[in-house]
Amino acid sequence: MNDLLLRALRGEDNPRRPLWIMRQAGRYLPEYRDLRKQHRFEELCASPELAAEVTLMPIERFDLDAAIIFADLMSPVAALGIDVRFDPGPVIDKPLRSAAAVRALNLPDAEEIAPEVPATLRLVKARLAGRAALIGFCGAPLSIAAYLVQGRGQKDFTALRALLREDPVAFGELLDTLAQLAARYGIEQHRAGADVLQIFDSWAGIFSLDDWERHIKPHVSALLDELGRAGVPRIFFANGAPHLSRSHANLPCEGLALCWRSSLGNLRHLLGPHTGSGMALQGNLDPAYLLAGPEATVRGTRELLASVPRRGHIVNLGHGISPEAPIESVQAMIDTVQAEAQESVGSPA
Repeated sequence: MNDLLLRALRGEDNPRRPLWIMRQAGRYLPEYRDLRKQHRFEELCASPELAAEVTLMPIERFDLDAAIIFADLMSPVAALGIDVRFDPGPVIDKPLRSAAAVRALNLPDAEEIAPEVPATLRLVKARLAGRAALIGFCGAPLSIAAYLVQGRGQKDFTALRALLREDPVAFGELLDTLAQLAARYGIEQHRAGADVLQIFDSWAGIFSLDDWERHIKPHVSALLDELGRAGVPRIFFANGAPHLSRSHANLPCEGLALCWRSSLGNLRHLLGPHTGSGMALQGNLDPAYLLAGPEATVRGTRELLASVPRRGHIVNLGHGISPEAPIESVQAMIDTVQAEAQESVGSPA
């Protein structure tokens, strides 16, 4: 059984660093593009059989240490009674802009939340047969709220920020509802076979440190605490938020993943050596290295390995892989990480 990811999260010695790639089941794969010619994105997500097929595509092609379930960040939102369409990203035609709209939301029972996702996990778990760990995921309360209030993706999510300024109570109530939704959803994924849950905060950096500490972190901590009580290993991914790294490092989770803008080496120095009781770090190669080709990818990967101690480090990109990334670059990254065990590149602890 491949337990490299779980060992890294526990801070244990590993024969090598585990590696997986955010958005590894997606548009850079020719087999995925072929499948998309036959099915819309929504159809792939809605069908456990098709979603399982997509989830396993990168595992069949590459020697990766984890599979992450193929689903959409907004998959659980429908259980709140909110309609989501894609154009091409998520669109909410009736965004939540008032306290009344927030308080009208009803939390569903766990089994009502995107039941196709646990069904997919059960299929994938059986087909993996221990070759790799299985990762489930959910959106962080802030990032889901950003879409629900703004109505669609936007760089600065001004409508969400305005809601906090206008009605911080309603803002908090919305994040509380979404934290409870994510906890129920994540626990159900764990019961269906997910070994680890990654919480994606794709828009983590849109608020200041003070706002994050006062209005957002309590809800993230509540979500992570609830998952922890259920025995779910947790990785929290924060995108575009180097100014929050110290605060993120105090969250109750086994792993912290940061985007390429942050220095994992500096953060590890801040946290101290990972001895089994600390926090594992994940990432964070700039996805642009892969676009630059295999030679650049090897160089960037080696620099990353040299900058972060081996124990408690999970190799990944600092964001999702670009659709244009060459297959050869992905293989070069994998080969470089696996070669470290033989070449003794970097520090073992």
